[in-house]
Amino acid sequence: MQNYVFVVDTNKQLLNPIAPKKARRLLDKGKAAVFRMYPFTIILKTAVEKPVLTPCQIKIDPGSKVTGFALVREGKVLWGMELEHRGGLIKKKLESRRAVRQGRRNRNTRYRKPRFLNRKRNEGWLAPSLEHRILTVETWVKRLIKFVPVSNIWVEKVKFDMQQMQNPEISGVEYQQGELKGYQVREYLLEKWDRECTYCAKKDIPLQIEHIHPKSKGGSNRINNLCLACEKCNQKKGNKPIEEFLKKKPSLLQKIKAKAKKSLKDAAVVNATRNKLVKVLGGIKTVFTSTGAQTKFNRIRLNLPKEHWVDAACVGDVDSLTFRTFQPLRVTCKGQGGRQKAALNRYGYPMRHNPLKPIKGWLTGDIARHAKLGIGKVTPRSKGSFGFTASGEKGYKSCKPTDIKPIHRKDGYTYSFSA
Repeated sequence: MQNYVFVVDTNKQLLNPIAPKKARRLLDKGKAAVFRMYPFTIILKTAVEKPVLTPCQIKIDPGSKVTGFALVREGKVLWGMELEHRGGLIKKKLESRRAVRQGRRNRNTRYRKPRFLNRKRNEGWLAPSLEHRILTVETWVKRLIKFVPVSNIWVEKVKFDMQQMQNPEISGVEYQQGELKGYQVREYLLEKWDRECTYCAKKDIPLQIEHIHPKSKGGSNRINNLCLACEKCNQKKGNKPIEEFLKKKPSLLQKIKAKAKKSLKDAAVVNATRNKLVKVLGGIKTVFTSTGAQTKFNRIRLNLPKEHWVDAACVGDVDSLTFRTFQPLRVTCKGQGGRQKAALNRYGYPMRHNPLKPIKGWLTGDIARHAKLGIGKVTPRSKGSFGFTASGEKGYKSCKPTDIKPIHRKDGYTYSFSA
């Protein structure tokens, strides 16, 4: 089942979302036209006077890499989306720019007086890779409010107890105010180890917390010494060192050791952005918050799969859920493109010109429809034909600008649907 379709009338007044079948019927009869492809919205050719609106709730499950969205109306999940952030790419590009600056300063150039003392950060400042997550969530909330009647927003406000995960024995003054006290280590381990047994990779079975280096032989309760194991593997390993237990599986041993050292970066990201996200969204609509434990309880009670958009639907007070869709929109942040005027080769010399203005009304990344090639992305060229990459294919084919029609202009995101 597909997502519900958003509807506006000829005066661009928002109406209640409708089922895909009803939207297709309106389009076939010529009573409506496509207003926007992503999220899919149709516009009626007539005005609706005094429409009866049934408000929806926007439910959000914020994550470090992927944020889940769900539209819920009277216990029915009408629309779902998973938004993949690009914070890692932003951080990588900033580090690359910093390396270039450092190299420039170390060259034999004129002396320049240091000016780092005149730089101040505003209160509540966040790193660009973190601010990006808040801005993209805010953007999509504003988009949804344009096309759907919304009463309020529910946000999962997770608390990660970083101090206790690193040092379970910490207490008193060492806790540093204790603002994050109360996070369950088990929930973090489930995310870290993909909700499967570390040793046999079985899923959907009861899992136990297991010490990689046995506690009886000096192992600690630190998060990097804990993993998850099924009862059978846990009993079989006992108090053996992991090197002895997996001596016949060196590749698995290496994989577990590498994953055990994984940093708490994702937890830190959610901690740093959770309060500001709620504050920003509170300026748009009324915001209610819920805990991660309540979301998990609702999902397990309703026997639902572990997915970001499903978790979003389970945020807050939930009695029951009826899913009208099982095909969420997958959105990936790509940014608006760079400002580099020329592409460089490996020696740093320009090898081709990158026009920053539209070419014949087209920008790289625009989505268009070709009569023979179908739907795909456009790569305009100043001379000759355009490049056209069909959806689901690699490499591009040449096409004439007159043979393609735009269906969605570049907006910094790419779109797809789950199978």
